[in-house]
Amino acid sequence: MKKASSAYSQLTANDIDRIVEMGWEDRTPFEAIELQFGLNEAAVIELMRQQMKPSSFRMWRKRMQGRSTKHASLRSAAVTRFKCSRQRSISMNKISKR
Repeated sequence: MKKASSAYSQLTANDIDRIVEMGWEDRTPFEAIELQFGLNEAAVIELMRQQMKPSSFRMWRKRMQGRSTKHASLRSAAVTRFKCSRQRSISMNKISKR
C-alpha cells in the first residue's frame, strides 16, 4: 500500500484497506463508504487512485462507470442492504486465501 496523503491522515491503515476493499465490492454503494468513513465518492476515487497501481485504477474505474449498484439512488428499491446475503462475515479485515 502507498502512503496516504495528509487529507487522509485521520484514517488508519486498516481504515484505508477497508475503504479500498469496499470500493472494489460491486454491491457496496459509495453512500455506505461515506456513512461509515465520511468520504464522498470523489474522495474515495482519489484515495483509490493513490492506493492502486495506475493500471488497476483504470480497470476499477472502467468497472464502476455506470454500475447502478455503486450508487444508492440508482439501485432497485428491492435492495435494502449494503451486504450481499452470500457474503461471509469477515473479522479483522482478513480474507481467506484459496
